[in-house]
Amino acid sequence: MWRGLSALATQAAWAPLRLCARCSTGAESLVPRSTIFALSSGQGRCAIAVIRTSGPASGLALRSLTALREPPPARKACLRLLRHPCSGEPLDRSLILWFPGSVPGLRPAEAGEFTRRAFANGKLSLPEVEGLADLIHAETEAQRRQALRQLDGELSQLCQGWAKALTKALAHVEAYIDFGEDDNLEEGVLEQADRDVRGVEAALGSHLRDARRGQRLRSGANVVVTGPPNAGKSSLVNLLSQKPVSIVSSEPGTTRDVLETPVDLAGFPVLLSDTAGLREGVGAVEQEGVRRAHQRLEQADIILGVLDASDLASASSRSFLDTVVAPLVAQSHNSGGQRLLLLLNKSDLLSANAPACDTALPPHLLMSCHSGAGMDHLLQALKTELAVVCGDPTTGPPLLTRARHQYHLQGCLDALGHYQLATDLALAAEALRQARRQLNHLTGGGGTEEILDLIFQDFCVGK
Repeated sequence: MWRGLSALATQAAWAPLRLCARCSTGAESLVPRSTIFALSSGQGRCAIAVIRTSGPASGLALRSLTALREPPPARKACLRLLRHPCSGEPLDRSLILWFPGSVPGLRPAEAGEFTRRAFANGKLSLPEVEGLADLIHAETEAQRRQALRQLDGELSQLCQGWAKALTKALAHVEAYIDFGEDDNLEEGVLEQADRDVRGVEAALGSHLRDARRGQRLRSGANVVVTGPPNAGKSSLVNLLSQKPVSIVSSEPGTTRDVLETPVDLAGFPVLLSDTAGLREGVGAVEQEGVRRAHQRLEQADIILGVLDASDLASASSRSFLDTVVAPLVAQSHNSGGQRLLLLLNKSDLLSANAPACDTALPPHLLMSCHSGAGMDHLLQALKTELAVVCGDPTTGPPLLTRARHQYHLQGCLDALGHYQLATDLALAAEALRQARRQLNHLTGGGGTEEILDLIFQDFCVGK
């Protein structure tokens, strides 16, 4: 690995590596493992560049570029002058890190190949590889924190602990099958196995009841802005996204389709949707917009209901409260249901002597998109709601960020259910083996090439 090259020197150092690659292509089948190289710091103009190689010919490439008979001390950063291996022309000064190995054969690395080799060599588990991929693509602080926890191996360690408990239970069951009639077998062997299995079942059930929080944290929560026409929905979307996503006009019914924009809200990834104002008795185009608004409401994780604080007595406001807000408030006790934040916008239009709001309203926030008043309270409330919907990556057990995790943990739990129902000890033992196999698939053991290709397809070259 060489650090500190200028952009021009990077291209000069690149050429001999590609030359080596072309020369060795015909003989690659004779080499037990090819050598790969890539620009790990990415393309484009930059102050420094990092060239990374991995494989048996790395030493040869390093000596050809530094004119050294022997490589520098292993695992120690050294400053060296890089020269063109043919002309001897100086290229740049560079920091060199050498991790030993050697024989010819060099080729450009494929996307994610360095990490894939680390996985193949047992340096990373599959959830840790997924955590690294998520870290590369993280766009918010919450995503970064969750990716780091997964990269640190928290989910893998959890699965290994469950697998160890199931292995112990399996050993007890098999011992009873083999030695159940012997007097030397300890009492309570099967009871201990049952206790171990129940403990794993309870832990799996708890993780599977996370309502897809980890997957929302990875891909983004759906936050939908809704309300009657001219309540300030588009102004709110523009304010939260800090860009002109929607057209703002005093004319009711300006928004007639669902407008989406990805937003970082309080460190959480969000897909923010602006929808048509909900009302009846309008033209065909606006009716279609209202239909799409209702459809998007059904898909929402968090609903921002917006009302005009100066016009709460209007028919459209009362209809929205009765048909949208009231049902959501009624089902709010269901922890897996949709979350609602009711916002009374246009507080700047309220007179000083007028009541701030209708006392019969459910809990709400008073704000003004025009003046920005109340925005701090809204952002804090959104942060609280998003932490519930997406999970808090700073506390608690690791989240399940992919459908693959859910699938294998559910498979493990199903197998343990067969264990509990088994009337024969041989069937019970087989159920435990199947449960362990599901955990093994989750952490990467026995994974098929198709699954690995799917996971590694989003990695960048050089990683």
